Amino acid sequence: MNTMIQRSNLKSEKSWTLLLLFLAMAATRFHHEGTAFALPDASLAVFFLAAFFLKGSLRVFLALLAWAFLIDALALTAMGVDSYCFSPAYVFLIPTYAVMWFAGNYFLKLPFKSFSCYVPALAFAIFISSTLAFLISNGSFFWFSGKVSAVSFIEYAVGLSGDYLPYTGATVFYAFFGIGMDALLRNLSNIRSSQPAKF
Repeated sequence: MNTMIQRSNLKSEKSWTLLLLFLAMAATRFHHEGTAFALPDASLAVFFLAAFFLKGSLRVFLALLAWAFLIDALALTAMGVDSYCFSPAYVFLIPTYAVMWFAGNYFLKLPFKSFSCYVPALAFAIFISSTLAFLISNGSFFWFSGKVSAVSFIEYAVGLSGDYLPYTGATVFYAFFGIGMDALLRNLSNIRSSQPAKF
């Protein structure tokens, strides 16, 4: 009986986690760059966190890809978002997000003996994977979009240099926020469950 209850609770927890990740992507993806009125895109962190919390389920990865495409299609057709970023290079978002997915899945399996080792290792994993994601998405846009042929790769890279830290920084922030909130809620739940019942 206890095993069935635990499985039910685990399934419910995963469902809520997935729902929150879907909402986070929907709330931030319509405008890919942060402004005074729009948060930076959380998509990279969502893929990392989904693999981290949901143990690398391929179905979840595919569902998130479909959700990202649906949001982009809606933004383009109904929200009046500029179509400049939509090109043959768009397909390279799959390996871009796969990098974050595999990083989250790999990090989940690493053994850590202390919290002091865990935090910097987590920051490093997110930073490195989001850096690789940045190179894939922007490199593919240069080579395959057909929209930047008038400039050299060096000029293109210099022009993008100002976007690199916001791109990786937002991903690190979102990922730490998600993991931190999860840890906080788990601790609060453990405290409540350890308190004696009041009659």
